[in-house]
Amino acid sequence: MNDAAPNAAPQTFYLKDYKPFGYEVESVKLTFQLSPNATKVHSAIRFTPKADAEDNRFFLHGEQLSLISAKIDGTPVTARLVDGGLECDVPGRSFLWEAEVEIDPAANTALEGLYMSNGMYCTQCEAEGFRKITYYPDRPDVMSTFTVRIEGDEPVMLSNGNPTGAGEGWAEWHDPWPKPAYLFALVAGDLVNHPGSFTTKSGKDVELNIWVRPGDEGKCAFGMEALKKSMKWDEDVYGLEYDLDLFNIVAVDDFNMGAMENKGLNIFNSSCVLASPETSTDANFERIEAIIAHEYFHNWTGNRITCRDWFQLCLKEGLTVFRDAQFTADMRSEPVKRIEDVIALRARQFPEDGGPLAHPPRPEEFQEINNFYTATVYEKGAEVIGMLKRLVGDDNYYKALNLYFERHDGQACTIEDWLKVFEDATGRDLSQFKLWYSQAGTPRVKVSEDYADGTYTLTFEQSTPPTPGQPEKAPRVIPMAVGLLSPNGDEIRATEVLELTEAKQSFTFDGLASKPVPSILREFSAPVILERETTNAERAFLLAHDTDPFNCWEAGNALAKETRVAMVLDGAAPDAAYLDALEKLVRDDEQDPAFRALVLSPPSQSDIAQTLHERGHTPDPQKIYDAAETFTQTLAQQLETSLPRLYAATTVEGPYVPDADGAGKRALNSRILSLLTRLDGGEQAARQYASADNMTQQYAALAALMKAEKGEAQSKAFFEQWQDDRLVMDKWFALQIACAAPETTAATAKELTQHPLFSMKNPNRFRAVMGALAGNHAGFHHASGAGYQLLAENLIALDSVNPQTTARMCAAFQTWKRYDSKRQAQIQAELERILATSGLSRDTHEMVSRMLSA
Repeated sequence: MNDAAPNAAPQTFYLKDYKPFGYEVESVKLTFQLSPNATKVHSAIRFTPKADAEDNRFFLHGEQLSLISAKIDGTPVTARLVDGGLECDVPGRSFLWEAEVEIDPAANTALEGLYMSNGMYCTQCEAEGFRKITYYPDRPDVMSTFTVRIEGDEPVMLSNGNPTGAGEGWAEWHDPWPKPAYLFALVAGDLVNHPGSFTTKSGKDVELNIWVRPGDEGKCAFGMEALKKSMKWDEDVYGLEYDLDLFNIVAVDDFNMGAMENKGLNIFNSSCVLASPETSTDANFERIEAIIAHEYFHNWTGNRITCRDWFQLCLKEGLTVFRDAQFTADMRSEPVKRIEDVIALRARQFPEDGGPLAHPPRPEEFQEINNFYTATVYEKGAEVIGMLKRLVGDDNYYKALNLYFERHDGQACTIEDWLKVFEDATGRDLSQFKLWYSQAGTPRVKVSEDYADGTYTLTFEQSTPPTPGQPEKAPRVIPMAVGLLSPNGDEIRATEVLELTEAKQSFTFDGLASKPVPSILREFSAPVILERETTNAERAFLLAHDTDPFNCWEAGNALAKETRVAMVLDGAAPDAAYLDALEKLVRDDEQDPAFRALVLSPPSQSDIAQTLHERGHTPDPQKIYDAAETFTQTLAQQLETSLPRLYAATTVEGPYVPDADGAGKRALNSRILSLLTRLDGGEQAARQYASADNMTQQYAALAALMKAEKGEAQSKAFFEQWQDDRLVMDKWFALQIACAAPETTAATAKELTQHPLFSMKNPNRFRAVMGALAGNHAGFHHASGAGYQLLAENLIALDSVNPQTTARMCAAFQTWKRYDSKRQAQIQAELERILATSGLSRDTHEMVSRMLSA
């Protein structure tokens, strides 16, 4: 065996040290002889030295491999096993390298490389999993064509590309498009397919399949339609066609990520592709649609054009997240999608950017690349693309993208390559804009205003707080979308994008009859924190009159925050003016139901904690919880006479359809039901639970009842009904903890870890329990410290089984510095306990070390 010890001194990799691999890989042929504990992999790889190579050392990555033999041009050679792989003396000409190794898929609980999921063989090679399959230059800039032969007794055996032959006990595949090893895929098992087809705009017929375990065939139809919509949308909007004869998706129960874009063979976490009205909520359907689109869009932005090295990860991920957001906006509601994206960005990426785990979208260094599949790389990376599009305009954006695909097809690229395309297509100098890729932290933009003699002046001052390794920040290019409203609510200046390029900058608007009300940062035109002195009266005005849906919602969200903060700090009653404005908007049947549902969704308790922290206060999780409960109860009482009518008006009759209109109504209906349950003792929720014919309504009723401590019987019935469905049971596990009172949250979670259906080896189940624990703000941060202890214990237990999931869950502790000294001491003790664990993985070691260094 050759595997680096997990507790070895971590190695740091630097962007500045990049050197190309010294050999071209002309072709790769792999033969797999499948066996659960002793799979043999034979590789035959044609290498040719590069004439201009900076480093001609022949080094192949390899981990957890038993080397059986190695040959060059058919002659046995002796390879030297070294840390992380092997070295060998090779000729200074083209040669054929052959190696045979043995691996143990059944023992691979890390779910990286080739592993087994309930008897099915599966691979996950991004970022560096291929080195656990065979010896290879496992880096994204090494691209080659792959031919794969699979031998075994599995009924279905799949790999990348197109099938080239099959017989009893074997199947062969060939992918004609050069790809890096991280896009390699293999799946073999007892599977059945849900078939489909798509004809490209040039007339090519493509065979489509979603492969699932027997019994899951009825949960594939929505995913298949989402795939077809994605293929059509990419042709219509970006002019991109699919390039193989076949596109396969496989649903896998045990998977660390949501899905993987392997060329022609996408592997999906079952939760991200399987759906039916009876087992999936509206949110599940929308997420599945978006993830299928995301992975399909990677065919061009990630596969045909990939990243040169892992420091450039945001090049493929940021662009593809932006594209899938465009797709969802077109399929559903553009304003609602934008608001939901900003809510997620502020909940996940802003805390990351403001804490010990802060890093630029393109980091300069890392120890474990798996730890950089972050909200900063994905969501902030997408925001940077959105800013670029806003700055250059739609026409120039698509002109630049066409040039990108034309110039770089088949290449492994960098951020510099990406920006050069835009500079060449538009003539703009993007050197300052590039700072968005190299600087960490969320810029803060302070706004002041002046009005005199018909001239209105807005002055912006930008600054970015220090982040680890970056104490000082230069001003960035910030597109600030601004509109102006008159005092009577009319829009007197349509949206204009102001470009901030200096630390302090002013813009004037002339010819105004009176002082306007500004609507700033429309559509959330840049991922910044806006600081401006204003009043609740102005926020209420914008909530009622702003023509920009995002800023209309933002005004309501700001009112909600101010109300909550005052309740926490001063014991104030909920603001009456805000309650009135909220009631007026919710009762307005002309408004989009999905938008009204968002307005009714309060800021998260974690968001309130962050707001208090930013204002110099130490957040008290229990007080924040109490304020949230008081406000929601007061809102329910305010709306008491309207709730029955609103509930009836938003109840969707007829067969369930997972479309945007129905989902919007059901979202508002669920919010109304949760308020109604606080007043009627759960009568309506109990009736809805009993009559529900779809998971959205059943789950909403159960959640409302459990939150009101009225749902014991329904929770038991739900378990009895769905105990054999793993994905539905993930919902049940999470809900028990999400609805628990703060003082019982940790105990509830601990009890569930002893449940017969709990298994930490399944990432979905582990995240359902531990993710819900971390997400119950007051419960996780209960003064007893029990939540911290329980999470740390489970992370320590999981680390030797699945380092990737462990490291990502460690991020639950990243905001520890914003709480009181007692809680800080409790969390620090748990982080130190994790760090002291013998044999701790590189993944977890890096995450915990970064948090402790804050």
